[in-house]
Parts: sequence; structure tokens; C-alpha cells
Amino acid sequence: MSQPSEPRQIAIFDTSLRDGEQAPGFSMNTSQKLKLAHALAKLKVDVMEVGFAAASPGDAEAIHAIASEIGYQPGAPVLCSLARCTEGDLEAAKRALAPAHRSRLHLFFGTSDLHLAAKHQMDKPQALETIERAVRMAKGNFTQIEFSAEDALRTDPAFLKEALECAAEAGADVLNLPDTVGYTSPEEIYALFADMTANVARPDHVVFSTHNHNDLGMAVANSLAAVRGGAGQVECTINGIGERAGNCALEEVVMALKTRPDHYAATSGVETREIYAVSRLLGEVTGNAPPRNKAIVGRNAFAHEAGIHQHGVLADPRTYEIMSPADIGLPSNALVLGKHSGKHALRARLEALGQGELGDNRFEKLYADFKRLADTKREVTDNDLCDLLAEDGRGHAWELVRVEMRTGTKASERPTAKLTLDHATRGRLTTIGHGTGPFEALTDAFCVAAEIETGTLESVDAHQLSREMEIEVGLMVDGVAISGRSQHTDVVVAAAEALLAAFNNHERLSHAAKFADAA
Repeated sequence: MSQPSEPRQIAIFDTSLRDGEQAPGFSMNTSQKLKLAHALAKLKVDVMEVGFAAASPGDAEAIHAIASEIGYQPGAPVLCSLARCTEGDLEAAKRALAPAHRSRLHLFFGTSDLHLAAKHQMDKPQALETIERAVRMAKGNFTQIEFSAEDALRTDPAFLKEALECAAEAGADVLNLPDTVGYTSPEEIYALFADMTANVARPDHVVFSTHNHNDLGMAVANSLAAVRGGAGQVECTINGIGERAGNCALEEVVMALKTRPDHYAATSGVETREIYAVSRLLGEVTGNAPPRNKAIVGRNAFAHEAGIHQHGVLADPRTYEIMSPADIGLPSNALVLGKHSGKHALRARLEALGQGELGDNRFEKLYADFKRLADTKREVTDNDLCDLLAEDGRGHAWELVRVEMRTGTKASERPTAKLTLDHATRGRLTTIGHGTGPFEALTDAFCVAAEIETGTLESVDAHQLSREMEIEVGLMVDGVAISGRSQHTDVVVAAAEALLAAFNNHERLSHAAKFADAA
């Protein structure tokens, strides 16, 4: 298939709030869906499938709330509801989407021999009659109609062509060929889309869509192959969430198009700088953060530990990064200090901590101590570096002596944290902090000790590492973003030491800034 001279604009159909939310462990209430819907609108997806109106009163309520709050705004995505080919489903979708300025009905019907026999108990002529009747019934009640031939990749190609032509003739605007069970391969789906886009009779405006599941780990590859075969719309979810092994990951397919326009000759209208924020929001709302090694948005996606890689990235990020972290809204990459790290990364981290003026002899000693420590730990944290610097006479300002936490199940029992800290110049202090949760209480106690009035906890990222808990915190202190990370077998101590690292980082940066101003 010859590539067009100008990149095609591929519509991005996000189904995080429908197919994604159907996955066990990812259910969301109406307020959570609304929050995510606003973020998806900022992401500038073309279509937002916000639920299955006939599935439950809760789904219908969420669709109506999103349509009422977002659907009328200028430039808002087309809002969509899934529906079976029944009158009741159509009416439920119509009521739920009524406030939206632009609406889409997403009709689906299983077309494979297996689905016809096991689910519908219909022969092929009956199936075609059902599809035609549903599309004609829906016409005029929605801005757009999409028809999905469920299990298309296991459907007889001749009958699939009949079903698609039937839907298009009845008034469908989008024809979706979903790989419902993640069965196909890139070569197969490319050939299918090349065939169908060339040979299915339909009005000129009709768009072909691809919807791929990840059961064999090929959802993104299959979606991109379908684009090369002629698909004009990709259906996907944030972080790849969805039934079973999930759906095509929005961030991966969008960044593939952005990074390789030479290969795919296609682009999207997604505001990629919002990707990281939406991914984190979904993780917070559902309690399911993406894996560390998840492409694009995982914690390791722009992290480097190997010394050769770190040296290259410090010299020029393009040596080992095919896209910029800023492209997805991530402030910077991360140089993770571990046993594979070299001198360049250690120097860079020391400079970030305000300790970049070490002489060569002192640095060589510190580097040798660092390598010995790195052989015993997964990662050398900022606190570890401070301990090494302390042995060198350059310790951190704050040291944790003791931490106590008190929480309760009653609403009146606010979490309380009690900290005992040693400060390099102020001596020993004991402070008490309160908050709506234990992390906020610890943050409040640190702010009291540091005499900071405007310190807020922005994020907490916790991971179980074998017997240890790794916690990373992000704070906003006096308008400056700071972070800290720690590992410990006790989660309370891990949290306190992560905050300790953040406040030590803040004090070092403040000291470095004052020194620079004085100079």
C-alpha cells in the first residue's frame, strides 16, 4: 500500500471510562469518572466513550453527568455510549447523552460464527437484519453512529464485508473491526484492513476503526498495523487498562505516531504534554499505578542506571532517549543511582543536592564508598548519599531520631505524627503534625520543624520491593517542587525517611541559592 505524501490525521477514541473501567479493580464512581473525563478533554482525544448506558443506572448517571458538564463545551470530544442492537439500549443511550452537543452511539454485534451460534442463536441473514434495523432506528438520534462487528478478526471475511456494507448503507459513520480477544497478528490485521478499506462499499465520509485487546501482548502493534492498512481511528485506553490483559495503550500508539511519522505517515491531535498527568490521575483514581517498566508512562520509562547510558544522556539525551520526557509532560528524566552507575551520574546528583564543589580526591573517595554501598542495595537514595557525605564532614541538615504515628477508625480521630529530629545547628527538636492521612500528618510535622508555612504534599508513590517498602514523595514548599525517596522494611519509617530526604534537599537547594546570591 503506497504511503500518502501528507500525514493522515488519525482519530483517537478513548474508552478508558467504558472498556477500561470494565476491568476488575478499575471500577469508578461518577465523581471519579468526571475528574478523569475533564483530564481526557484536556488531552484532546477526539472521541470519549464514557460508558454503557443500559448496563446500569450508575453508568447512565455518569454518562449524563459528563455530557452535562463537558459535552456542551466548545471543542469538547464527541461523547459516546456503547449499546447492543436493541431498542432499549438505544433509548438508554439517547437519554444519557442528551445534554451533549456532539454524541455518538456505538452499536456492537458479534459477527463470528462462534458469536452467532453461542450468543445470538441467529443465522447470517437474521444477523444482517438485526444490524440494519438497529442502525436505521438510531439514525437521527445521535450526531454519529459507529458499528462494531464484534470478534471481527475471527469472522469469515466474506460475511464481515457483508455486515460492514449493511451497516454503512443503513447509516453508520464509523465501521469498527475489533480484535475482541487479542487473537490476531500485525501481518493479519494489516491485510484485513487493506482489503476492507479497498473493497467495502460505503459513503465517502465513513471511517474505519481498529480496537485491539492485549491478550497476546500485541494490541499496540496490531493497532499501528491497522493504521498502515487504512484505519482512520484507533480505540484505546490510558495505561492500556481494560478487559483481561487490557486494550491498546493510548500513550503508546500516540507517541509511536509522533515519534515515527516517517514510517506511519500519520499523526493525531492529542496534546501529548498531558499524557503523564492523565496517566498519574488514572492511577490515583483507581489505585492501580502502571508497572515500573510500562512504556511511556512507567517510572523507568525515562530512568537510567547503567553508567554508559547515564554518561550518554548527560552529554546528549538523544543518545538513549528517542523522545523527550517533556513531550509527555514529565519535567525531566531520572538518573537512578545503583551498582551500574558511573562517576558522571554521581557528580550530577551531587550537584543537584548542592554538593557539586567536591575536590577530585574527596570525590574519588566518595565514589569508592558509593560503589561499595551500591553493591548491597537496589538503589542508592539521597539519604544514603547524605550519610556518605556525613562521613566526609558534609552531612545533611536533618537527621531522623524517632517517628511515632497514631491513627484511628473514627472520624474524630485525626492521624497524628510525632517526630524527633536532630538539626545540624538547631539541635534536637520534637514536633507534632496532623492531617487527613498519615502522610499529611508526617508532612505537617516536618513543616513545623523546618518552620515552613506553605508546604503541601502533592504525591505519594509506594512500591513493595521484596521485604522493603520504597516510597517517593513530592511536595510543594514555598512554591518550589521538591522530592525524596527512601526504602525500609517499616512503611512508617520509609515514609518519614522519604520526607526527610525531601526536606534535606530543600535545605541544600536553599543554601546553594543563598550562596549564589551572595557571590
